Amino acid sequence: MDVKPSHSVKLNDGHRMPVLGFGTYAFADTSKSKAGEATRVAIDVGFRHIDAAYFYQNEEEVGRAIREKIADGTVRREDIFYTTKLWATFFRPELVRPALERSLKKLELDYVDLFIIHVPFAMKPGEELLPKDVNGGFILETVNIRDTWEALEKCKDAGLTRSIGVSNFNHKQLELILNEPGLKYKPVCNQVFDFKLTPEDMKAIEGLNRNFRYTVLEFAANHPYYPFSEEY
Repeated sequence: MDVKPSHSVKLNDGHRMPVLGFGTYAFADTSKSKAGEATRVAIDVGFRHIDAAYFYQNEEEVGRAIREKIADGTVRREDIFYTTKLWATFFRPELVRPALERSLKKLELDYVDLFIIHVPFAMKPGEELLPKDVNGGFILETVNIRDTWEALEKCKDAGLTRSIGVSNFNHKQLELILNEPGLKYKPVCNQVFDFKLTPEDMKAIEGLNRNFRYTVLEFAANHPYYPFSEEY
């Protein structure tokens, strides 16, 4: 794989990010060791951007794979661009830094390259990834996203992450941050699942249809920060 410096983009804070990343998400019934194996192979074939998250619950294995590739001389730490994400149960400002430090401890790394807010809505804090009430409903929480962002800025100032950004935000939620009085750092990205397909591509995809539904995060549809009610 070609990993020339030209195949990266310069972020608004001056850091460079490889345009092609390797995603480490896997379904819950997949052995966590597979994430480590896949990450090692990804680095061997040339991937330098590793996209991960606390929610994926495999950062320990991914971190071990990265350290092994550093130890065997395949890469240096500065060659790897590691992205992790703040999960919805850590949105309260006092929980943001501990969440990142938890990821760093699992990774056994001193810093990450990019720390982004995974989704714009908060959930009840605690060890459960998707907290539910006695009736099986998801327990959401309202946290001012500007306060969460300010806590991310402090993580950057502390050297725990080089860049900070967001994910799955609509334009109104981005504007909340961009128009915040005293904003110190703008998000370097809004990570979204977005691409263009030709009519021929769509026809081929429709031919694979098995009546599966797209994930729309319906459990959070009534949350004030639910992002998908807006066109963009």
